[in-house]
Amino acid sequence: MNAQVNDVADASDVTDVIVVGAGGAGLTLATELALAGVPAVVLDRLPGRNLQSRAGAIQPRTAEMLALRGLLDDALGRSIDYELVGGHFAGLPVPLDYTAWDTRYPHPVLLPQDQLEAVLEDRLAKLGGRVLREHRLTGLRQDADGVTVTVGTPDGAERSLRGRYLVACDGAHSSVRKIVGAAFPGQAATARMATADLVLTGEIDDSTGGHISSRIHTSPEGHFAMITPLAGGLHKLIFSGPRTMEAERDAPVTEEEVREVLRATHGGALDVAEIRYSSRFSNASRQLEHYRYGRVFFAGDSAHIHSPAGGQGLNLGVQDAFNLGWKLAAVLRGEVGEGLLDTYESERHPVAARVLALTRAQGVVMGPQRDGGLAELRDVLTDLLRQPDANRYMAGVMAGLDLRLPSPDAAAHPLLGLRMPDLDLVVDAGDGGEGKRVRFSELTRDGRGVLLLLGEAPPAAALPWGDRVTRVRARAESGAAGAEAILVRPDGYVCWAGGAGLTETLTRWFGPAA
Repeated sequence: MNAQVNDVADASDVTDVIVVGAGGAGLTLATELALAGVPAVVLDRLPGRNLQSRAGAIQPRTAEMLALRGLLDDALGRSIDYELVGGHFAGLPVPLDYTAWDTRYPHPVLLPQDQLEAVLEDRLAKLGGRVLREHRLTGLRQDADGVTVTVGTPDGAERSLRGRYLVACDGAHSSVRKIVGAAFPGQAATARMATADLVLTGEIDDSTGGHISSRIHTSPEGHFAMITPLAGGLHKLIFSGPRTMEAERDAPVTEEEVREVLRATHGGALDVAEIRYSSRFSNASRQLEHYRYGRVFFAGDSAHIHSPAGGQGLNLGVQDAFNLGWKLAAVLRGEVGEGLLDTYESERHPVAARVLALTRAQGVVMGPQRDGGLAELRDVLTDLLRQPDANRYMAGVMAGLDLRLPSPDAAAHPLLGLRMPDLDLVVDAGDGGEGKRVRFSELTRDGRGVLLLLGEAPPAAALPWGDRVTRVRARAESGAAGAEAILVRPDGYVCWAGGAGLTETLTRWFGPAA
């Protein structure tokens, strides 16, 4: 199902939010806005969804967020039947143990990006969202009240579209970023790589699980190859080598280039029969200084780029969108002031900065030997990651499970600022009978905040915010909530867990009492 694709924007079109780019971040954001009843239009220059696999996995925190909206089952149904054992840092042969972080999804899910985008676009269509395909942004101007864009349409005409805000999710080579003139500092590329969805012949590894390190092969001449399965008999190859390092960004990936890498890394065991899709990328590492320029916001690769080491990029963009979506919706519905939007940059910019540092570090560890000592560094890091505390720390970072967000009005509590555990709950039936058994994530499908009452909390708590926050009285069947009442933001983070500050916290995140 396509989300009302290939509509042509009318010259008088007005909406609340213009989203530029129909990738993972853009579709997540549009879906969140549609769920909240906020009109939005997605513009994308391509005639249809990009069918190349591109990013290959979602990390545990992204899986948890999809579960919050009831999207995970569809995503899992489209995933590859291959169970990755733990996460990894720089491909080192030590699985990162995600079970130490109390998650229902303790390993990455092998889900190609095109399949995640299909899940999101299907949901967006059901919510009445619009994706305008073959609509290329050509101009943008903003004023105190909104943003007006000009777009080239499929029929060759140029149309204008007006929105109160614009969110750029248009990738590493963002047109919006260039038009706005936003500085994009960082490190230029020092290595070039390519990825291809292809048909292989020969001695193909058809195992159905394992650690990603078993899929990585290198050569003394600097070749690198990582092969993972895709659906329909295809495989995804991420590779580099002397020829790839010298190739221009737009140069086609050839079968001979692929064969050279396979010969160097696998001997004569594998060959390429057909390349279906391919693209090139680099290890350039850059980040916007600010994520907001007036009424224009940036999310995903338009805000930050880095090498794919560790499988972070798609996850980072989707989580950007989950953070921004509910905040934009609350402001546009008039529930809370514009100051809430400032927390998007303050919360998400440090997360991306850390990912950029981690991917640069992994690039060094995974790179070819230069000045000596690299093999010894790998050995030291491998031994370090075998230590439980070090492994747990890095697992939390790579899985996105360790993030703690500020909530300055709330009383201190061990849960405060962390993601809400997906507890098994029995909801109070209200008549003394046995209530319905649910997971916490089932309470968040409508995108509202949730006040979970687990103890003797006053039943009137948060009643004046009832149009924005769902109150649920329940008891926890599993897991240790450690609080009698917990207030959870729409993106699944705990912003209050008992004690003083409930009214102030509700006001900060959800606006004044009705």
